[in-house]
Amino acid sequence: MADLSKLVDELSNLTVLEAAELAKLLEEKWGVSAAAAVAVAAAPGAGGAAAPAAEEQTEFTVVLAAAGDKKIEVIKEVRAITGLGLKEAKDLVEAAPKPIKEGVSKEEAEKIKAQVEKAGAKVELK
Repeated sequence: MADLSKLVDELSNLTVLEAAELAKLLEEKWGVSAAAAVAVAAAPGAGGAAAPAAEEQTEFTVVLAAAGDKKIEVIKEVRAITGLGLKEAKDLVEAAPKPIKEGVSKEEAEKIKAQVEKAGAKVELK
């Protein structure tokens, strides 16, 4: 049997891309899907307690609702957050309401919201 602690150390040193590639290779080799295993593990057992009424949201969309009075400051923040060019960021800000970022974690969404609101815009999380 392989030295498990050595295996754990090697896996801990993988980058995110390497770990994703490893997962893909194992799924192909074993003919399974990691997503299916997670869904089965998350399902309640027979006769178990009822599932919660509403599942907690894990992915958020940060929407620029209005640019506010300091449009230039808002454009600067949007550029910094999204990596867009000046023209693209300006178009996004002027076309509000528009999503700034989609599919982000709650922590990142709150951070982005705080940054853009500090610049003077109105932001919503969806």
